[in-house]
Amino acid sequence: MIRKAFKMSVDEDRHAEYARRHNPIWRELEETLLAHGVRSYSIYLDPETSELFAYAEIESEERWAAVASTDVCRRWWRHMRELMPSNPDDSPVSAELREVFHIERRS
Repeated sequence: MIRKAFKMSVDEDRHAEYARRHNPIWRELEETLLAHGVRSYSIYLDPETSELFAYAEIESEERWAAVASTDVCRRWWRHMRELMPSNPDDSPVSAELREVFHIERRS
């Protein structure tokens, strides 16, 4: 399993709408993420800075990257672009974070 973390941001006045659109997330998008080896995916909001912290546990980098080429992912990006800084391809502006510490209890 691979752990990934990255940060994004949401427009200051769009926090509630961002949360509403994720609860629930589109079923087709959830199924696509799971089918591409995503085991766990969480997004946290810091309301003081409008920063989003995302954490995902994935099975492979290749399968994770392939999500971006799916139709449902592209539609989701277009659906969310009015709420957050986005790239020309509608993907959210994001920065990958490097893990510097991890502890886990092993059974």
